[in-house]
Amino acid sequence: MALADPVRRSIVAQLSRGPASVGELAAPHPITVQAVSRHVRVLEVAGLVTRSRDAQRRPVHLDSAALEALTAWLDRYRLIAEARYRRLDGLLTELQPPSGADEGAPTERTTS
Repeated sequence: MALADPVRRSIVAQLSRGPASVGELAAPHPITVQAVSRHVRVLEVAGLVTRSRDAQRRPVHLDSAALEALTAWLDRYRLIAEARYRRLDGLLTELQPPSGADEGAPTERTTS
């Protein structure tokens, strides 16, 4: 569940704008650079980000192909859920009493 954590989702959002160092990724968060580095490691193990070496700098890059695969997977389940909700809405509409019926009026009881 690499994207279950809000910090990791924020890191992915930052990386969608381009590569960044761990220090740059840590700047908007109230946690240490070491904690952000651990979050980046989780994303790296999940295959969502990669690191490269640029002299002394080790920028983190978003793996757009992995993100596209994740998005396609999510979309498939979103479409299934939406279809189920549409069917549920239709069923609930069928079960509602017709408009204009006295919903609050007591029903007649017959005693035998």
